[in-house]
Amino acid sequence: MSTFEVRWLTAFLDFPADEFGSEVTFWRAIAGSTVSPPRGDKRQFATLEPFNGDPHLRVQRLESGNGGVHLDLHVDDLDVAAREAVRLGASETHRYGDVVTMRSPGGFVFCLVPWEGQKTRSRPIRWPGDTISIIDQVSIDIPARAYDAECEFWQRLTGWELTDNDSPMFRHLDRPDNITIRILLQRIDSGEIGGHVDLASTHPSDEVSRHEDWGAEVVAEFPNWTVMEDPTGRRYCITSRNPRTGELPTA
Repeated sequence: MSTFEVRWLTAFLDFPADEFGSEVTFWRAIAGSTVSPPRGDKRQFATLEPFNGDPHLRVQRLESGNGGVHLDLHVDDLDVAAREAVRLGASETHRYGDVVTMRSPGGFVFCLVPWEGQKTRSRPIRWPGDTISIIDQVSIDIPARAYDAECEFWQRLTGWELTDNDSPMFRHLDRPDNITIRILLQRIDSGEIGGHVDLASTHPSDEVSRHEDWGAEVVAEFPNWTVMEDPTGRRYCITSRNPRTGELPTA
C-alpha cells in the first residue's frame, strides 16, 4: 500500500517545438477544449481546458526530442511521494520548482506535482450526429520482459486495484470515480517502454471520420479500437469503451 494518495491525474502531451502549434490546434479540436494562456519561464506549458470538470490534459513544448506522453500525479506532499516512488523502484531524474520528474522501473516518465484541489471529473463531449467522446486514458506500452514488474509498480504507487482485461495484453488500474484519466497497461512484444492516449467513443466510426477531417489517418483497425496517427505521425487510439464508465461494451 502506498504511503500517499494520488489526488488527481493529468495526461501531458509533449510536442517538439517545430510541431507545437499544429499539434495543439489538432488536439484542442479533438478534445473539444479551449487552450489556457501559456505559462512557464519559456511559455512552454498550457492546459486544454474542458467545458466541464477540472482539466486533465496539458501540453508542453520541448526544446529537443521527439515528444510523447507522460503522467502528472498530483499529491499533497512531494517529498513523501518521491521517497515512496523511489522505495518502489522509481528513480528521480530532475527537480524544477514544485515539479519532481521521475522514471518508473521500466523507464516511463512521470512527474509528481502539488495537488491544487482538482476533484471534478470531466464529462464527455457530445458532437453533431450524437457521438459522445472523451480523451480519458493513457496507455503505458510495456515490453513483455518488464510487464509484470511494471504493473506491480503502478499498482503499488497509486494504491489502485489492478484488473485483468479480457485480453492477456492488457490490464488497467481502477481509478477513483472522480478522476478522469484512466491508466491502461499494455504488453508489447518488443521495443522500449512508451505511451499513448486513448479516446472512448459511443460511435467509433463517426469519431474516426471526424479525426480524419482534422488530418489524422487510420493505421490499423481491431474489434474494439482503431489505431490512428495525428497529422504529425503521433499514434493514439479511438476505442469503443463507454465514455462515462471507461469500460468496453459487453458482448
